[in-house]
Amino acid sequence: MIQPQSVGIVVPQKARFAEPLPLRSGGTLNDYELVYETYGALNAACSNAVLVCHALSGSHHVAGTHAGEPGSSGWWDNLVGPGKPLDTRKFFVIGVNNLGSCYGSSGPNTVNPATGRLWGADFPFVTVEDWVDAQARLADRLGIERFAAVIGGSLGGMQALSWTLQYPDRVGNAAVIASAPKLTAQNIAFNEVSRQAILTDPDFHGGHYYEHGVVPERGLRLARMIGHITYLSDDAMAEKFGRSLRHGKTVFSYDVEFEIESYLRYQGDKFAGFFDANTYLLTTKALDYFDPAFEHGGNLNAALARAAASFLVVSFSTDWRFSPERSREIVYALLHNRRDVSYAEIDSAAGHDSFLLDDARYHALLGAWFDRIEV
Repeated sequence: MIQPQSVGIVVPQKARFAEPLPLRSGGTLNDYELVYETYGALNAACSNAVLVCHALSGSHHVAGTHAGEPGSSGWWDNLVGPGKPLDTRKFFVIGVNNLGSCYGSSGPNTVNPATGRLWGADFPFVTVEDWVDAQARLADRLGIERFAAVIGGSLGGMQALSWTLQYPDRVGNAAVIASAPKLTAQNIAFNEVSRQAILTDPDFHGGHYYEHGVVPERGLRLARMIGHITYLSDDAMAEKFGRSLRHGKTVFSYDVEFEIESYLRYQGDKFAGFFDANTYLLTTKALDYFDPAFEHGGNLNAALARAAASFLVVSFSTDWRFSPERSREIVYALLHNRRDVSYAEIDSAAGHDSFLLDDARYHALLGAWFDRIEV
């Protein structure tokens, strides 16, 4: 058995599209670019392609490293590569940076071709369905008529699900991990509080902060702290931090006293140093808007009737933001439509972030699922 290996040094690629892309918001992108990476080789029949869809703060950089950048491993590097669950000896894997992101694809921090200035807050609202349409155009460009599989976690899982509904004939298999058919009111509420932290930052300047040479760091820092709390389970926080005090005693201060406070501030500071606030706003709204059952009177059974793929749905026991109950809603709707679906609930203490971690049971499950896919 081959020992799991990295795909090594990878180089991002860029595809430009001049064909107008109609958006669900009513707008149109007339000229846009998508940044992507590929791992493995596309076979002669173009039948072994797997699309990996990223979550809120993810990107096209799924696996491998970038030359001259220590610590630049892809966000799912533990999953993708020779001998890994998504084995690049068998599959041609594609990671695409979504429109509106801040990692190179057209978004708020890129130049609007019509004005020659950064888009800023003028970049149009985008949805999960818009991202899937753009990914389909990239697949066309690469000569891929049908994906062997589409996979994603969290917001990426929503994209994988949407692929099976928008392009049912172009997806053989879909893995929807730590995801949901729509956000709960509580989830939308968390997103709104995070957005308000950014929108009310004095350095936000209506989304055109680039022109002022500032970044709404305070708002972005708070948004990340709020989000990060929801990604972890109470058990994980208790095990890692408990009520540990940095000074060994209470000092009656609003400065950092508890270790969990220090951790959240660190995560917030780090995030505010590289992520774009406008992207955060756009992406959380895309999360809020996703609801394939909406056009079917809220009937998820009717919404998923279009799907033709074979499914793997995975949830994690302590994920309270995208709970196992939400994954089972997808499973029940697929079973109602007599679709081929496998479901697993992984016992994990790590909460929502479990889908990113190197859990032996989780990876064994994914490896077995990918092994059964014929290309």
